[in-house]
Amino acid sequence: MFGQLVAEHRRRLGLTQEELAARTGVSVRTIREMEADRRRAPRAASVRLLADAFALRGAQRETFLLTASATSAPAPAPAAEGRPVPAQLPADVTGFTGRADELAHLDDVLENGGVTAVICAVAGTAGVGKTALAVRWGHRARERFPDGQLYVDLRGYDPGRPVESGDALARMLTALGVPPAEIPFELDEQAARYRTHLARRRMLVVLDNAGSADQVRPLLPGAGDCVTLVTSRDSLAGLVARDGAHRLDLDLLPVADATALLRHLIGPRVGEEPEAAATLIDQCARLPLALRVAAELAAARPGSTLAELVAELADQQQRLGLLDPGGDQRSAVAAVFSWSLRSLPPATARVFRLLGLHPGPDFDAYAAAAPADLDVAAARRALLELARAHLVVPAGEGRFAMHDLLRAYAARLLAESGDDQDAAQTRLLDYYVASAVSAANVLYPEEAARLPRVEPPSTPAPELTGRDAARDWLDGELACLVAVAARGGPRYSVPLAAALFRFLLGGHYQEALAVHGHARTDARAAGDQAGEALALLGSGTVHSRMSRHREATADLTAALELYDRLGDTVGQARTLGNLGAVEQRSNRYAEALAYHERARAAFRRAGEMVGEARAVNNLGEIESRLGHYPAAARWHREALALHERTGDRTGLAAALTNLGEIEEKLGNFAAAAEHQQRALELFRELGHRSGEAWTKDGLGVAYTGLGRPHDAPAYHESALDLFRQIGEPDGEASALNGLGEAARAAGRPAEAVAQHNAALAVATEADVSDQLARAHLGLGRAWRDLGRPEPARSHLRQAQDGYAALGRPEAGDARAALTALR
Repeated sequence: MFGQLVAEHRRRLGLTQEELAARTGVSVRTIREMEADRRRAPRAASVRLLADAFALRGAQRETFLLTASATSAPAPAPAAEGRPVPAQLPADVTGFTGRADELAHLDDVLENGGVTAVICAVAGTAGVGKTALAVRWGHRARERFPDGQLYVDLRGYDPGRPVESGDALARMLTALGVPPAEIPFELDEQAARYRTHLARRRMLVVLDNAGSADQVRPLLPGAGDCVTLVTSRDSLAGLVARDGAHRLDLDLLPVADATALLRHLIGPRVGEEPEAAATLIDQCARLPLALRVAAELAAARPGSTLAELVAELADQQQRLGLLDPGGDQRSAVAAVFSWSLRSLPPATARVFRLLGLHPGPDFDAYAAAAPADLDVAAARRALLELARAHLVVPAGEGRFAMHDLLRAYAARLLAESGDDQDAAQTRLLDYYVASAVSAANVLYPEEAARLPRVEPPSTPAPELTGRDAARDWLDGELACLVAVAARGGPRYSVPLAAALFRFLLGGHYQEALAVHGHARTDARAAGDQAGEALALLGSGTVHSRMSRHREATADLTAALELYDRLGDTVGQARTLGNLGAVEQRSNRYAEALAYHERARAAFRRAGEMVGEARAVNNLGEIESRLGHYPAAARWHREALALHERTGDRTGLAAALTNLGEIEEKLGNFAAAAEHQQRALELFRELGHRSGEAWTKDGLGVAYTGLGRPHDAPAYHESALDLFRQIGEPDGEASALNGLGEAARAAGRPAEAVAQHNAALAVATEADVSDQLARAHLGLGRAWRDLGRPEPARSHLRQAQDGYAALGRPEAGDARAALTALR
């Protein structure tokens, strides 16, 4: 908390940490530790020197000094922001052999890199063990990186779509604790934010399978105590010349190391047949990946000699060489893979080829069955056989993934085969879309009329008959569904956007923007105005949840124009309701009320009770914001009755949450807790993280009101973590304010000041006026409890002015508190 204040005041003056140190005499290291919240209690003299340098006076100075005294225990920077230290390295490589010189080189780069960001580019051919080396060294050196490790597979040579730099930055910023709502859109701004967050950390960043220097460059830290390890088949000469990278060219395994690896994998047979083992090593081009595949074949045939296996492989290599006159190392590797496949049943080899079509990062037996048109048991057996042959690798319970070299090889074989690729891909993508629609039908049966009409898949699909199964399937397959939307074109992206609409609004905001973005582009290219309108409605709604009001208004206004042109009354009503939500979140209540009334009337004309109930609930929210609590309660009870008639559990949970908030305003905290608890159970069943966060926040308020402030923080902290994960800054500010109110009620006003100050910073950044006024009110009360009338008076005046500008009744609370101070 205190570190955030120091950083904000320093940036306000336009000073670097070094410049601030020179101005104050406080060491650079101390300033860094303060801003990272790594010190339990900064020295009072240092704090006063900083306050003088920042020219703080009156209430601002009091806030600064007291927050310093309330600074929490030391923790690494990510933990101080409420998130665990990232530890994203894949599991260490079993049976790793050799590479002692290369590991020593990386150690030397780390030791001699000084305090500037060090970049080491590991280049080498496919399958040579670049990833294995990076992961092994990362595990050896991870104690040198107390702030954690970031890892991203850039898939630069994937036959599908490499990871874009912006997508990689978004993932890493999220891991660094940046709420999704605060991740910029522009690549340059994302990269600047990323460098800012790494500047005070000592982290290892592993960028695996990079396609080019241009793909990597935005992902590099600036000055700081970070090491970036890049692996690529490219030489990445640009990184060396322009960015000062240390290049490590990874050659084929030395014969001794390759022999040791074979001995580890096969056992004493290597020593018994040294000549055959040496030949096998040559046939595998001394590539670790190929050696592992060949070793598995040898281990699976204990009755054959290595010489017999080598003879078979020699014959296969000759045949492949005739087909590939290039004669490069990949030909030899292809021979090893081909030899491995030849030992498998033809149906299993066909499954392998068809997996080259899969667009996602991993897959299960159903996804393997679809392109091959198999039953799921046969697909599962094939995957297990492929895993034993090291042609796929386990990637979680029931899931598998492929090395990019193997994926490319599978795609090559498929292109050369007689398989109907178009039919296979159609079966695969149809399976994903149909299953997504099926899962949405189970979770949101009240929205059946809004879901796309698709034919059942022609291949097996999981039985998603229960809510848990449907929710778990969507959670597990979300990355694959986003990949389908990116690759499938309008036939798949548009229905996926419709099927996933409600699920994605439960807190999967980055995925929602990706899916709706692909659907919008595809629908516009295809001249599908209805599909484009739905995608705009989806992205606009997500932007609203993330407090991106300008983007939300632009998308929703464009959607409304399309729905007007189409004469789609339900589409118009849904868009009007979301425009009302934007106005409501912007504290323009009269405009919001007008939109919600128009939405309700349109839903009624269309006979759409689900939408009407939600519009009624929204009208209650507006009345609540205006302090008309009895009227608000009537609207929410009407909404509850309508939701119960339609079976809309999402709407029912939302109405219960809002009714609980009304009961809190009226002082009926026991009733409020009952409503919030019921809503929490519903949101958990739905997997709706945003709703879960708001109900937990409401439960915290209720327990504080019930005189149990020691029970409240657990709910607020859990809500805070969820809000930060999904990117809802208004919720984040609300949870921080709730923590402040609970601390004050528990007799800890200094802690209350720190929490409300944190809420103040979030609300100011996101322009959340009601939470801003709430933070000022909390600060005024806490300072009053501390016997500091001057800052108390200042904050209470700001609270009164803020609430009055919003037309909120809490202005009277601030005015009464001010009167009591006089």
